[in-house]
Amino acid sequence: MADDAFLRISNIVKDFDGHRAVDNVSIDIAKGEVFALLGSSGCGKTTLLRMLAGFEKPTSGTLLLDGRDLATLPPYERPMNMMFQSYALFPHLSALDNVAFGLKVRGMGKAERHARARDLLERVSMGALAHRRPAELSGGQQQRVALARALASEPKVLLLDEPLSALDPFLRVRMRAELKGWQKTLGMTFVHVTHSQEEAMALADQVVVMSQGRIEQSGTPHQVFNAPASEFVARFMGGHNVVPSAGGLCAVRADRTQLTRAALPAADTVIAAVVRGVEYQGSHVLLTLQSDRVPEFSVMLPEARFDADPWRPGDIACAHWEPKDMHRLAA
Repeated sequence: MADDAFLRISNIVKDFDGHRAVDNVSIDIAKGEVFALLGSSGCGKTTLLRMLAGFEKPTSGTLLLDGRDLATLPPYERPMNMMFQSYALFPHLSALDNVAFGLKVRGMGKAERHARARDLLERVSMGALAHRRPAELSGGQQQRVALARALASEPKVLLLDEPLSALDPFLRVRMRAELKGWQKTLGMTFVHVTHSQEEAMALADQVVVMSQGRIEQSGTPHQVFNAPASEFVARFMGGHNVVPSAGGLCAVRADRTQLTRAALPAADTVIAAVVRGVEYQGSHVLLTLQSDRVPEFSVMLPEARFDADPWRPGDIACAHWEPKDMHRLAA
């Protein structure tokens, strides 16, 4: 554990009626970092986020923010805000009053809180729509209002629960860039829960992959993607094939796997296979193959390379890769 951790999660356990949702999780998060909790539904990531927010109480373990025990603070006194997946905007209030609501609860005068709310709405490019109610806003616009409201009290930590999952793909990419820009400008610590590998890699400085309440792997997005610690992480992150070798299971990136029509000598780096599926994905083509050694695996070819020598279902192929591109997985 780092000595200078800003947010420290130590040996956290959470049980629900005999079910262990979070199992002895320890994480250090640096100040000003974008930290992503990544995993499929039910892995414990949202439960951990709710414990940080104070909406759930740990069964055991400690949560420290800047050296202070969060167990002593109720949710409304914790210097952090949570942006919910549903945005949870008040339908009867305008965007301006939604952003100002928390400041009103804290006793700030109307003129002051409205001035601050307007400033925040301008920051998220929503100033011109401050008078509109949530039903009059698009999903992306509601997301911006929810973010402005979360920022209104200047929290030390912003907790984000799947904030982009309801957006269409184009808007999701744009909002990822904006979230990253806001975080850097404000110097705030983000704890971001997502099931999207792409979102975690695009936004995070540090990623933790969770499964069944436990940490499978932590590291930078580059480390986790290029050096998955286990078969679970390799399959969950995607873009890898898990192949048996003389030294045990290995992960090989699909985009570093080559195809040839010529037979190659048997080796750990060679698989004789049959093409079963061809899927055009714009800049590249994804081929699904079948073999005796690996029942199903993928190869990702650049569009230009595929167009120069197209593959079709039923074609006999020989997949191969460089030994350096095999990453050994833990048993």
